[in-house]
Amino acid sequence: MRDERRATLTDVANRAGVSKSLVSLVMRDEAGASAETRRRVLEAAGELGYQPDSRARLLRSGRSRLLGVVFGIQHPFHADLVTGLYTAARETGYELALSAVTAERDESEAITGLLQDRCEALILLGPQSTVADLTRLAARLPVVVLARAVRQADIDVIRSADAEGLSLAVDYLVGMGHRSIAHIDGGRAPGAADRRRGYRQAMRGHGLGDQVRIVPGGLTESDGAAAARTLLDARPTTVSATRNPVDTRPTAVTVFNDRCATGVLDVFARAGVGVPEAVSVIGYDDSTLARLAHVDLTTVAQDVVTMTHSAVARAIDRVEGAAVDHRELVIPPRLVVRGTTGPVEAN
Repeated sequence: MRDERRATLTDVANRAGVSKSLVSLVMRDEAGASAETRRRVLEAAGELGYQPDSRARLLRSGRSRLLGVVFGIQHPFHADLVTGLYTAARETGYELALSAVTAERDESEAITGLLQDRCEALILLGPQSTVADLTRLAARLPVVVLARAVRQADIDVIRSADAEGLSLAVDYLVGMGHRSIAHIDGGRAPGAADRRRGYRQAMRGHGLGDQVRIVPGGLTESDGAAAARTLLDARPTTVSATRNPVDTRPTAVTVFNDRCATGVLDVFARAGVGVPEAVSVIGYDDSTLARLAHVDLTTVAQDVVTMTHSAVARAIDRVEGAAVDHRELVIPPRLVVRGTTGPVEAN
């Protein structure tokens, strides 16, 4: 039966016929071992599948070189951010430790797990924690909040310009001839307030203040589906006794995020409402979900590369005591046009 026990420094020393201290020198790539000894040690380590425990060595020195990341397992966009964070950390000498928020594991528990792992800084993706809780956490170690605005001087923030993102969406739709544009809201989710504000400001800026309509939504497909049914259930209204009824359904909808937008698209499809023929739909995030061929969602893209590289760099700067000029970094988004939007003439 094969021995599945992890090879140790002593095992390598015995296989190479040298002392344990010599093996340690070779593994640390330090001077003191001859070329022949180095060759034999590395050959023995390869045969045994030995891997140095760099984490234990770092902990003995008082360092972990770990950046803890808290993310929501239910958010497709968080998966994109985590991927970007790994890429950003690859050449820094720091490793990521992930801790997920799930339906049965709240944010506080996810953070506690990373503190127990002795992470040197935390990167929190769209955290739901209160400002007071985040401030207390930042008193213990550097905290970088990614994809949420936090007005607190002790916390570093890397986020997208959410209000600008909704303005881009409304500007585009108005340019396509739309005037009746609704917004499906994200409730109290991070970024929702700024996206509401950007929607209102853009509509008013185009002289469409009387067309502003915000529908309760949320983060999930079911939230989007419920909002879409609310829009479809709107009854035509009569402006005056001499006029025909006017359809109160919008010709275009901006949605808090891509996941919520897929719920909107599903309800419209089941009801026989053509997208974009009858109504145009714009999501937010440009998550992998939006890029699927059968979804093909027009959406507001957050700059994942810039956001994640900035978050890792800021966390490391704080750990290493480097000077930081600006606590908050706000990164412009961009509109990605796909198949769920079209001119109002097609409606």
